[in-house]
Amino acid sequence: MTPVIYKDTPIFPGKIVCIGRNYAGHIAELGNEIPSAMVVFNKPGSAISDRLLAHAGGPVDYECELCFLIGDGALVGIGLGLDLTRRDLQNQLKQQGLPWERAKAFDGSATFSPFVALPDDINRLSFTLHIDDKLTQAGDPGLMLYPPQTIISELTRFMSLQDNDILMTGTPMGVGRVMAGCQFVARLYDDRQLLIEHSWRGIAL
Repeated sequence: MTPVIYKDTPIFPGKIVCIGRNYAGHIAELGNEIPSAMVVFNKPGSAISDRLLAHAGGPVDYECELCFLIGDGALVGIGLGLDLTRRDLQNQLKQQGLPWERAKAFDGSATFSPFVALPDDINRLSFTLHIDDKLTQAGDPGLMLYPPQTIISELTRFMSLQDNDILMTGTPMGVGRVMAGCQFVARLYDDRQLLIEHSWRGIAL
């Protein structure tokens, strides 16, 4: 399994809990309806990779997300991640009323920046994704339908969150296809202070 880095230490998350349809702009760009309840799906720890796949049995879309690390049932760390999706397959599964795992939980479907300690005020956080130096996505908790503390409250009604689990909080508008050779740069800010900058290059296996 591939570790993630928290405070310079490798850790191995047991699961990745993902929130879907959490930004109105992203819901609109995919032509979906605003859900009446929070959309939740999981990825296994085996989904984590340090590589950005441009193909995984089919074309792959990127979704940059604000990510939290869990410790003692609370949010303790912050980072950025790319939720990778086989969108064509996902649409086929949705049309048939089937689960999304084949499109969302495959090996290599999640890649993360290093994580750092959580700042005091998460409402000051914001993030951007540039692809080949072009701003492609931007988000912050104020744009979320379900902000982080609401997500935790909802999840813990039916699910145990364990140490080193990762919470992916959904993606803003601007998703698109991963192309081999493209340079992805994600940046996380606390107000105007840069907390994290991490880059990936799309690869074709």
